[in-house]
Amino acid sequence: MWKTQRSTVKGYFLAGGQMVWWPVGASLFASNVGSGHFIGLAGSGAASGIAATAYEWNGMFCVLVLAWLFLPIYIAAGVTTMPEYLRKRFGGKRIQMFLAILYLFIYIFTKISVICCFSALLGGLAAVIYTDALQTLIMLIGAVTLMVFSFVEVGGLEGLQTKYFDAIPSTRKENSSCGLPREDAFHIFRDPVNSDLPWPGVLVGMTIPSLWYWCTDQVIVQRSLAAKNLSHAKGGSLMTSYLKILPLFMMVMPGMISRILFPDLVACADAEICRKICGNPSGCSDIAYPKLVIELLPVGLRGLMMSVMIAALMSSLTSIFNSASTIFTMDLWKHFRPRCSEWELMIVGRVFVLLLTVVSILWIPLVQAGQGGQLFIYIQSISSYLQPPVAMVFILGCFWKRANEKGAFWGLVIGLLLGVIRLVLDFIYPEPQCGETDLRPGVVKYMHYLYFSMVLAAISTLTVLVVSMLTEPPTEEMVRHPFRFLLFFVNGFQDAPHYIHGNNVGINNLEMEVSIHSLFMITLAITCNSNPSSAPAPCCHLRFWSHKSRIPPWKWVNSRCYKELFLSLNMCV
Repeated sequence: MWKTQRSTVKGYFLAGGQMVWWPVGASLFASNVGSGHFIGLAGSGAASGIAATAYEWNGMFCVLVLAWLFLPIYIAAGVTTMPEYLRKRFGGKRIQMFLAILYLFIYIFTKISVICCFSALLGGLAAVIYTDALQTLIMLIGAVTLMVFSFVEVGGLEGLQTKYFDAIPSTRKENSSCGLPREDAFHIFRDPVNSDLPWPGVLVGMTIPSLWYWCTDQVIVQRSLAAKNLSHAKGGSLMTSYLKILPLFMMVMPGMISRILFPDLVACADAEICRKICGNPSGCSDIAYPKLVIELLPVGLRGLMMSVMIAALMSSLTSIFNSASTIFTMDLWKHFRPRCSEWELMIVGRVFVLLLTVVSILWIPLVQAGQGGQLFIYIQSISSYLQPPVAMVFILGCFWKRANEKGAFWGLVIGLLLGVIRLVLDFIYPEPQCGETDLRPGVVKYMHYLYFSMVLAAISTLTVLVVSMLTEPPTEEMVRHPFRFLLFFVNGFQDAPHYIHGNNVGINNLEMEVSIHSLFMITLAITCNSNPSSAPAPCCHLRFWSHKSRIPPWKWVNSRCYKELFLSLNMCV
């Protein structure tokens, strides 16, 4: 930590731009998979099955979109923060200021807790990335250990599939569906109307906030910008994509196993009983993972898993604190003190981390009041209300020349105004507990947050399009860098400058292409097995490795299925 390049602004906030691919990939994964994932994903798995893993697989491909499409634009523009990019792209200061404040608000509302800001306070981004690389290893070892113990306890995947539907609390009221496992628990793509994660929302509404997170969020992009060149950034993104396969097996399924082992606690259905167990009358599914750690592991391994949970918390918080201080320092402080020294900027960044910790402490009661029965769903719903307008402005700014400052500004304002209204309505009218009458307004009751994400993105996009076409176009200087990159992209990067492709390639193009195809194959294989009724025809006969079909995992996708999908992918490319 003390040997990192902390004496300059670039060294503190971008690690000097000298990171190779593997610590970048480890840091991306560790920044994304925090303790909220261990608690939240396992809790969602216990409550409703494997569908929550769709968020992980969505991110698996969005992080590749970052490295292949967005990151070269950011590099060409020479930016440190995402609001700074929009200032360069659209001109003016109001969008940069508006987004800087919004990003800080999102971080406090959906990400930050109160522990472990010390590394970010002292070491800068390089210390955070190297710490994340170590913590990723700790997380993987600990989580895999608990996964093995969990599957052994229930008899493997076959036991999980059979016993999950019998995990019913003994305190459940007669003639009530409260406490019963979902019939579609082992399906990822679910009913578009009467389900917790409708498949159109998963495919479209989930992708929009995911693009914001992986392609425009300061926490993620800052780690990729720290790579020594684009090839190392791509290699890091590819490594993260492979690691994103693991949460289904390391977090979601152990959460389901916890429900099997402790149904009266994890699956409690009575509000008063739940309040006594975990203090939350809406449900106690979020205790699934900690309960496994406490009850299933021996004393020594229990300590290891506590280290894993703390490591996950540290990884997320150090990343968020560092990125939040970057936004405040580079986008807000420099606006009011444009001639400040580099030393002043670094001092301000460190002081802001302390202030952010205090604000986060004050915000905890609001998070506890609004999260309902599942912490992970709370985080995703907030993201669906606030992030789509920002995502669409970035996408249009990067790939549509005619988008201008007025269109982007009003697209953000109108979209975020609608999102905040829905957010306030959700706090005023919380989801009723199981068995209670739903008296919420129709827009809250009938419009799933993923569908609202789609509507919000459409309104923001339409606003940007209409206002931009009715006002003056942007200047040539504003669109030069992004669309210069697109020209390089079309020409195969033959004329691209050194900062785009670099000389020290961490992973070559052929290896990247083969690896991406492999990701598609793995995702298709598991999806075919979890959604047999909706799988492609060549694969529809596949199942989990269960008593019905003892097909080993490496043969889940047969040669015909692989060949057809491989050909279709190449046709698309």
